[in-house]
Amino acid sequence: MAGGFAGGGAAPGRAELYEGRITGYFILACIVGSFGGSLFGYDLGVSSGVTSMDDFLKKFFPDVYHRKQAHLHETDYCKYDNQVLTLFTSSLYFAGLVSTFGASYVTKRRGRRASIMVGATSFFLGGAINAAAVNIAMLIVGRVLLGVGIGFGNQAVPLYLSEIAPYRIRGAVNQLFQLTTCLGILVADIINYFTDRLHPWGWRLSLGLAMGPATAIFVGALFLPETPNSLVERGHFEEARRVLEKVRGTHKVDAEFEDLKEASEAARAVKGTFRNLLAVRNRPQLIIGALGIPAFQQLSGMNSILFYSPVIFQSLGFGSSAALYSSIITGSMLVVGALISMVTVDRLGRRFLFIEAGVQMISSMVVVAVILALKFGHGEELSKGVSTVLVVAICLFVVAYGWSWGPLGWLVPSELFPLEMRSAGQSVVVCVNLFWTAAVAQCFLAALCHLRWGVFVLFASLIVVMSIFVILLLPETKQVPIEEVWMLFDRHWYWKRVVRKDPKYQGNLHQQQEMARA
Repeated sequence: MAGGFAGGGAAPGRAELYEGRITGYFILACIVGSFGGSLFGYDLGVSSGVTSMDDFLKKFFPDVYHRKQAHLHETDYCKYDNQVLTLFTSSLYFAGLVSTFGASYVTKRRGRRASIMVGATSFFLGGAINAAAVNIAMLIVGRVLLGVGIGFGNQAVPLYLSEIAPYRIRGAVNQLFQLTTCLGILVADIINYFTDRLHPWGWRLSLGLAMGPATAIFVGALFLPETPNSLVERGHFEEARRVLEKVRGTHKVDAEFEDLKEASEAARAVKGTFRNLLAVRNRPQLIIGALGIPAFQQLSGMNSILFYSPVIFQSLGFGSSAALYSSIITGSMLVVGALISMVTVDRLGRRFLFIEAGVQMISSMVVVAVILALKFGHGEELSKGVSTVLVVAICLFVVAYGWSWGPLGWLVPSELFPLEMRSAGQSVVVCVNLFWTAAVAQCFLAALCHLRWGVFVLFASLIVVMSIFVILLLPETKQVPIEEVWMLFDRHWYWKRVVRKDPKYQGNLHQQQEMARA
C-alpha cells in the first residue's frame, strides 16, 4: 500500500488478507537484527562508568580527578563540570548524526543489512582504538568511529525490524531494538562494576569489550535475510517474494506482496526523497516522526541519567563502588521497562504508554528536584533515608522511560514514513536524536553545576510539553500495517486539515473515486 498519498489506485484495507505465522527463520532474523541496539546500549553504559573511574580520570582528566578528591565525602554539583570530559561522551553522538546521512544512502541502495554490517565494523575499530588510547586525541578518534557505527546501526535496525515483522506484532518486534539497548547498558554497568577494581587498566577493558558485540553482530548479519520491502524497493521482486514466503512460513503472501509492490511503485515515482519530506502531505511525518519524537526522547533527561548516573550518584555523596552499583539498579529498571513495553505495546497502544509514563516521569523529577532543593549542596553527606528516596525516584523515572519514550521513540517514527521516504526519514530521525543526545550530554554537567536542582524541574517541564504533544498530534498506530499508516492522518482531527491541502492528495482522491464508480 503506497504511502504519502502517492499510491494511485491502490486499494486501502488489504491487511485483512495477509497470511502467515511466526517461523524460526523470522525469529532468528529478529534476534540477530535487534542486537544492533546492543552497540548503542553498551556505549551508553560504558561511557557513564568509565568517566567516573579514578584511573581513567587521573590519566586523561587530572583536574577533574583532583577536584573529585577534594570533595570525596561531600555533595557538590560541580565536581565533574569539565567540557573536555563531556566532549569524550558527546563526540560520539556528533559523529553519529553526520554519518547517518551516509547510512541513508547505503540503506536505500544496498539494503538494511549492509548498513548494519558497516556499523558493526566501524564500532569494532572504535572500541579497539579507545582501549589502546594513550592521549585524548586517540580517545576522540575512537569515539568518532563508535559514533559512525551507531549512526549506521540506529538508522538501519529500527527499519529492519519494522519491515520484517507481521503488522499485528510490529510494536513488540521493533522494541527488541530497545530491549537489546537496555541489555547493553546493563551488561556495561556490570562490567564497569568489576573493572573499576582492576588498577590501573580496568577502564581499557571496559572500552575494549565493545569489540565483542560488534563482532557478533557482523557475523550474525552475514546470515540475515534482507527485508522484502528493501528488495522490492531495489527491484529484486523474485528474491523479495521468496524471502517473504520464508519469513511468513506460507506461499499465500499475494496480498502483502502486492502492497509492497505498489508502495515501491510510488517510491520510484518520487524524486528527491529528502526534499519530499517537506511536502504538505508529509507534514505529519516530518513534525511528529522526524523532529518531535526524536528530540523529545532526549529532552526527557533520560540519557543524562544514563550518561552520568555514576557521576550523579557520586555527586550525591555515594562512594565510587556504590555509584556503579546504583547504575546497575537503574540499568535493570530499564530492562524491566522494555520487557513491559514489549508485552503491552500492541495491546494498550503507543499513546497510552506515552501518556501514563509522562505522568510518572514528571512526578519522579519533581520529587528529585524537591529533595535536592531542601537537602543537597550544603557540603554535607545525604542521609541514608534521603539517598534511598532519590534512588527510588530515579528508578521510577527510568522504568517509565523504559516502557515509553525509550522504545517508542524508535518504534513510532519507523512506522510513520511511507516507503518512498522511509530511509531518508529515518536518517533525519537519527540525526535529530543524536544532535539532541550530544547537546544534552555536552550541557548536562554544566547545567547541573549552575542550575543545581532546577535542572530536574526543567526536565519535568519538558515532559509536560512532550505529553501534550502526544495527546494532541499522535494517532494510534497499533496493529495498522506499515504501508497503511499514512491513512491515519487522513482521519486525524487536526492533520486531515493539513494533508488535504496537498495537490497530490486531491488527485489521488479523484482517482480512487473513479475506480469506485468503475
